[in-house]
Amino acid sequence: MGRSNSTTSRGVPVVLVCLGALLLGNVVIYLYLDSLQQSGDGDPHLTPHGACPPRHFRMANMRNCSPWLECPQVRTEVRKLKMIGQGAVKQVFLSEWKGHKVALSKLSSLEYQEDFLHGLSMLQALQGPHVVVLVGLCSEDHTLVTEYHPLGSLLNLVAVLAQERHRVRDTWQTRLRLALDYVSILHYLHTSPAGTRVMCDSNDLVKTLSQFLLTSDFHLVVNDLDALPEVGAPAGSLVRCGHRELTGEFVAPEQLWPHGDGQPFADELMPGYDEKTDIWKIPDVTRFLMGRVAGGDVVHFHLFHINGECKRRDPHLRPSAMDVLSVYRSVYATMMRDSPSPGGSRDML
Repeated sequence: MGRSNSTTSRGVPVVLVCLGALLLGNVVIYLYLDSLQQSGDGDPHLTPHGACPPRHFRMANMRNCSPWLECPQVRTEVRKLKMIGQGAVKQVFLSEWKGHKVALSKLSSLEYQEDFLHGLSMLQALQGPHVVVLVGLCSEDHTLVTEYHPLGSLLNLVAVLAQERHRVRDTWQTRLRLALDYVSILHYLHTSPAGTRVMCDSNDLVKTLSQFLLTSDFHLVVNDLDALPEVGAPAGSLVRCGHRELTGEFVAPEQLWPHGDGQPFADELMPGYDEKTDIWKIPDVTRFLMGRVAGGDVVHFHLFHINGECKRRDPHLRPSAMDVLSVYRSVYATMMRDSPSPGGSRDML
């Protein structure tokens, strides 16, 4: 009995010492990680998780954050290379800044100055992982600079995936992840720091796809925020996307002229609507994103119910973007779990 007590008495301090060492190690690790978070690894502009302080930016190939370029830097440091796009509101030029490729956008016509300035204000207010990186701006010159994405807009998806170097990406996994990104962006805009925002430049599929950029690692960021009105400002107000009559099956039913052919369209008689117009369009965008890839039919089967809910004619009965996102994530996770990887294991979300 005495021997047992002696063994126990010697064992207790050993256990306590081991526990103490483990706790001390955890404290040291915590303090180290906390110091990185506070100090930014020695750089005040480097913050955790890729974030930058307000009015700073960091592109994918930059280690540290830099302040937004202002008029003097935009005028003297950003060099135009060639025009890569032109719309009613702005011209876009592939440009270079200190060895980095950037996109410089310039107002096309003073007629659209209000739209341009609105888009610029939204870019400033909504900076985050779902929005193209704002590099600099010069309001007095009606110019802004953003990160350049060489794969271009989402309109290019089919052509990009047809390229030999990208064919390995042409899978239901890649395409469904893009759909997840699309719905995630809608959720962000509907719950944004700048209020509930509606994507009004989405009157047809082509126009909708052109609002998004395809990143080099095959994700999406929203790029064009020129038409992003707020629901509920002033309190309880609804929105109308432009002053012209909208037609076609792509737009939500509440966006169509409700008084029939017997009465000519009049903007002032058109009822307002809210962010549920974006929800109506989700199934059509998802159908484009999935294409005819192997496994796509299984994806459509799993998404059939939630996509049907998105197409409810009564906007109040449609799910929120978060509801749709939850189902899309669940489908992705389930299909990944049930799809063996080449190595024989199963991938997880």
